[in-house]
Amino acid sequence: MRKPQRAADLQNVQRPIAAMARTYEQSVDFGWHSHRRGQLLQIVDGFMTARTPDTSFIIPSGYGLLITPEIPHAVHSHGRVSMQSIYIEPHPGVSLPWEPVRVIATSPLLSATVSAFLEQPTLYDEDARGGHLAALILEEIALAREGPFALPMPSDRRLQRLCRDLTETPSIDLDIDQWADNLGMSRRTMTRKFRTETGMSFAEWRRRLRTAHVMRRQAEGAKLEEAAADVGYRSLSSLRKALREASV
Repeated sequence: MRKPQRAADLQNVQRPIAAMARTYEQSVDFGWHSHRRGQLLQIVDGFMTARTPDTSFIIPSGYGLLITPEIPHAVHSHGRVSMQSIYIEPHPGVSLPWEPVRVIATSPLLSATVSAFLEQPTLYDEDARGGHLAALILEEIALAREGPFALPMPSDRRLQRLCRDLTETPSIDLDIDQWADNLGMSRRTMTRKFRTETGMSFAEWRRRLRTAHVMRRQAEGAKLEEAAADVGYRSLSSLRKALREASV
C-alpha cells in the first residue's frame, strides 16, 4: 500500500506521474494555490467547485478538472467528498493539451486505472506495471471529452457585474431586456458581447450557474425542492430538465 502523501511532496517525485487519494467528511475551502505539475482533480464521489482567475467550474462525481501547470486555482469541497489527484510532470514527453483549464469526463477505464495506480509505490517501476498504468492514464486523459461545467467570466466590467450579481443571488429573475437596461447596453450589444467573451449565450451561462448552485446545495444536504427555490426554479420539472441538460 502507498503511504499518505501531501500535494507538495508529490511535485518533485522522480516519475512522470504521482497520485494521491483523499476523503473529506465535510466541506473544505482549500483557498488559492498552484502546483508546478499539471493536475487532474478527479471526483470519485461528491461535488466540488473550483476557480481560476477567469473561470469558475462545477466538478460533479464522474468528472475531473484538468489544471494547467502553475496556474492559480481555488478549490472547495461541498459536503462529503472522495477525490483523487493525479500530478503530471510538464515536459515534452507528456503530450497533453493543457489549455484551457477544463472539466473532463472520467471514463470507467480511467477511474479503474487510477485506482490501480494508487496501489503502486510512489517510485514505481517505469518498465513494469506502474509504468504501463501511468501511460494508460495519460492516454485516457488525452482522449477524454470535455464536460459542460465551465462558467467563463467576461472581461467587460459591466458584464462582470451582472455575473457577480447572479452568482451572489442566482434567483434574480430579470429577463435579458431588463439586464441590458440595468447595464446601460442594448439587448443586441449585451447578448453579442456576452457570447463573444464567454463562448456561450447568457441564458446558457445562467442555467449552468443555477445548476451549480443546486448541485452544491444538494451536496450540503438540502432537499431538491429547497435547492430549486434557492435558484429561482418555479417547478421541479424545469429544474430536472436543466440538470439533464447540464450532464449532456
